[in-house]
Amino acid sequence: MLKGLTKAALAATMLATSSFAAYAAGHAEYTIRATANSNENDEDYDGLVVFKNYVEAASNGAIEVEIFMGTQLCANGTECLEGVAEGTIDVYISTSGGASGIFPFVQVLDLPYLMADDRVAEGVLTGDFTRKMRDMGLEASDGTIRLMTVGNTGGWRNFANTQRRVQSPADMDGLKIRTVVADLPQELVKALGAAPTPIPWPELFTSFQTGVVDGSKNGITDIMGMKFPDAGLQYVTLDGHAYMGALWWMSNENFMAMPEDMRRVVVDGFSQLQQATFASPKRKSIQAYADFVAGGGDLYVPTPDEKAAFAEAAAPVQDWFRANVDGGNEVLDALIASVSEVEADLAADRAADLN
Repeated sequence: MLKGLTKAALAATMLATSSFAAYAAGHAEYTIRATANSNENDEDYDGLVVFKNYVEAASNGAIEVEIFMGTQLCANGTECLEGVAEGTIDVYISTSGGASGIFPFVQVLDLPYLMADDRVAEGVLTGDFTRKMRDMGLEASDGTIRLMTVGNTGGWRNFANTQRRVQSPADMDGLKIRTVVADLPQELVKALGAAPTPIPWPELFTSFQTGVVDGSKNGITDIMGMKFPDAGLQYVTLDGHAYMGALWWMSNENFMAMPEDMRRVVVDGFSQLQQATFASPKRKSIQAYADFVAGGGDLYVPTPDEKAAFAEAAAPVQDWFRANVDGGNEVLDALIASVSEVEADLAADRAADLN
């Protein structure tokens, strides 16, 4: 039968049965409008570039990805997620704090000292725990907002301040620590004896200068990117109390409107994006730490006993989360179980690699 077809007829037959026909005709069939309220120096942008490159290539151009950085499409987490729910925005990345107004349970990622290091965090976030949060997000949004993956945006949160080296919870006493408006970060700061002070991110530099706040809980790339040492931030304690998760949301309606082969490309694209955002902060933090120390900054690594003291002081935050957050028990139990499973797998892997 095929021998009876001319090359042109054969090509036309293939195009008619292919989801890449639109690309072959010279235009994309699907457009994904993706936005991040950050800039091109951020890990979010690194991830979006990888996502765009992969999805457009793997779909043979049937999918076009448009990247909008900053506030071109929306100004904040609530507004952007509403756009995703309505389908006017296809993809949006938020921090847990930025999404907590709509999805309070995502604050589980901010619970302190639950994940020990990058290998644990990355193992947890590439597994069923993220799918659990996806299911909870779909239910909470009446099926409109889909969590595609969780990457990283800035490494690990550490305590930093303008006043003194912090080696124990007692050293936090009386410090005014900047937080976002979300409840959980404020509960953590209070548990450690400091005073939580919600300050908008753009106002933080001046707030350090004027003493409105004494410290914050940020990753080193954010600290150096915003030039906070110039405002007096000179002490960083590498307690690594929370992994800075980046939640990538997508319009569920727009995702499900694609045929299965295109959805597979998008899912694989988010896997590529996740790996890129896992890697990006590791590389960027090397120079950021070096610049911080070179500028006279005090970088302190707590001993295991000191870190255990921080974890013990912060333990009541888990109880608060269970009692005050809808779905808190469910999502925290899932996280603890996932961490335990990943740690066991890593221990077995290390034992195998060491012998």
